[in-house]
Amino acid sequence: MSLLQRSVDRSATELAAYAPEMLLDLKREATEALATAKAHADLVDQALALKYSQIARAQRLAAGKDAGSVTFNDGPIRISVELPKKVEWDQTVLSRIVSRIQAAGEDPSEFVEVTYRISESKYNAWPVSMRATFDAARTLKVGKATFRLSLPGETA
Repeated sequence: MSLLQRSVDRSATELAAYAPEMLLDLKREATEALATAKAHADLVDQALALKYSQIARAQRLAAGKDAGSVTFNDGPIRISVELPKKVEWDQTVLSRIVSRIQAAGEDPSEFVEVTYRISESKYNAWPVSMRATFDAARTLKVGKATFRLSLPGETA
């Protein structure tokens, strides 16, 4: 039985008491198991796409939809296929349209949602006096920490 299998019912507090070498082994086993599970899930998803994509496409076409959800049965199994819609807008073209709307005396906010962003690398390159002007509009959020373990001489 692997260390991962023996540790599956343990709490994080119990695992934290493990020796660092055991944590390294546990992390490696978990990473390998996750990669294997993801590869299997990807394979099943490919099989589902091969088996049901054409049926889903035909149903969307019949419903006059380019994207969205369709549901059908294959024997006793109900199959739902979601094809998400991902719309991208050309920012340069939108900028020109907004300018024309403003030039015509209209309020572009009635038609277009504008979002302002500042690249963090550009912000950090600004002088302190310029950054201070923008600080009230800036909120820093952090993500989840990632831990990598390795033995000396290994790359994590």
